Amino acid sequence: MTIVLTGILILSSATLLFVVIRAKPSFEWLRRFAIHIVIAALGLYAINYSGLLSGWEIPLNPATIGTVMVLGLPGIVLIAGLRMALF
Repeated sequence: MTIVLTGILILSSATLLFVVIRAKPSFEWLRRFAIHIVIAALGLYAINYSGLLSGWEIPLNPATIGTVMVLGLPGIVLIAGLRMALF
């Protein structure tokens, strides 16, 4: 049974490698991802130091930046609401 599973793993890995090599690599998604991360971090930084949330600070960590990156402005409101409700 392990020989069959190992064979399937090798075959599927080789097929995946063939598809990845054959396709023209595009790094546009990486550029967009990086831009979204930078904009989310700058937005959180601006909120923290603008005085909109006086006395509170939203930490700049991967979880908060990822939430803001995916959800946008509602992500900032979500994090601020969670911060208000929990602390």
